[in-house]
Amino acid sequence: ATPVVTVWGHGFKTSPASAVLVNAASAHVLDYEPMSSPSTHAVSPVLPAVIALAEAEGRDGRDIVTACAKGFEMQHRLLHAAAETARAQRRFHPPGMVGVMGSAVAAGHLLDLDTKQLRNALGIAASRAGALLANAGTMAKCTHTGNAAAAGLEAALLAQRGFDANENILEHAQGYVAAFMGGDTFDYARLLDFGNPFRIVDPGMAFKFFPSKYPTQFAITAALELHARIGDPSRITRVSITTPLMADVDRPKPQSGLEGKFSFQYGAAVALLDGKVRIDSFSDARRFRPDMEELLSKIQVTQSKEIPLDFRKMYVSLSVETKDGTRHVAECRTPKGFWGVSIKPEENREKLRDCMSQLMTDAQIEECVRLTNQLEDLDAGGVKQLVKLMSGTVMNND
Repeated sequence: ATPVVTVWGHGFKTSPASAVLVNAASAHVLDYEPMSSPSTHAVSPVLPAVIALAEAEGRDGRDIVTACAKGFEMQHRLLHAAAETARAQRRFHPPGMVGVMGSAVAAGHLLDLDTKQLRNALGIAASRAGALLANAGTMAKCTHTGNAAAAGLEAALLAQRGFDANENILEHAQGYVAAFMGGDTFDYARLLDFGNPFRIVDPGMAFKFFPSKYPTQFAITAALELHARIGDPSRITRVSITTPLMADVDRPKPQSGLEGKFSFQYGAAVALLDGKVRIDSFSDARRFRPDMEELLSKIQVTQSKEIPLDFRKMYVSLSVETKDGTRHVAECRTPKGFWGVSIKPEENREKLRDCMSQLMTDAQIEECVRLTNQLEDLDAGGVKQLVKLMSGTVMNND
């Protein structure tokens, strides 16, 4: 493939769609990215496609921000327009459904597609939509966002070259809304109310501070509170967790550290044992240590239909009994980074440093932070400088 777009962290370039496939999967593989409402991972299907075209086409930071705003809004509006019952009954992982449409719209902005071309791009993208929820907790999950980002970008590139599709793909009786969004219950007025306000502003996004599925953030937060009270975790005799009806997060014995990201039990256990939850908390080495095996056997999850399924209304409660008969209780309704709850810049930078330290020196991390903080004002040269930092080659050259 023609070396045009950088593969982040690997120091080489390849074709735009191929690079975006890897970069978008990489952006989601830790399950560390923000959560939209209604819930989806809106960043990884869009940002890698936008950065790729900005690098290839020599676009500036303001173009990146504008394209991302359009791509995020497309995803948010599609889900917002779908009835709550349709969202609850979905069979597909949301990034696979809406991410490809967001990627196509964002790429369409940077490719300056006209109305007809953009309608064709959405038609092409819609035929690439879909990702199965059964693959949550497996390595395949991160490919959902990778495929969505790459397919949306490719759809826009094909449309730019004159490739066509059904221009009425949303409303067609056998089209996108009928297949993925509940058909007759879909509210087109909500879809078309773009920017009033932008969904990324209201309700905004929730930022994760633990690299795991969003509902586990509640269990982890409550468990960290109890860790501080209990002290020595070997004193624990029983743990009871009460959660909403979320069968896919009820995993008593995860088969790997990766699957632990999708387990109420594992998230609570690692927080109770270690008093912190970081990237290496979900390694196989941590999953299969004797203390973890022992504590997992003491955890009981009860799922209650009385607790709302909506992430913005749900809660998780923990009860921990110790050898002296004491019962410690904690409940979490708003984990750190929750919608509408302010985050201190230093808290966000700590997370950034933890992620980037796998690849960059401290000086490179600070330069990356500096550039992203002024992204909207970067010229094309500044964008290329940022991408070079993300390539993984800078550290080796310094």
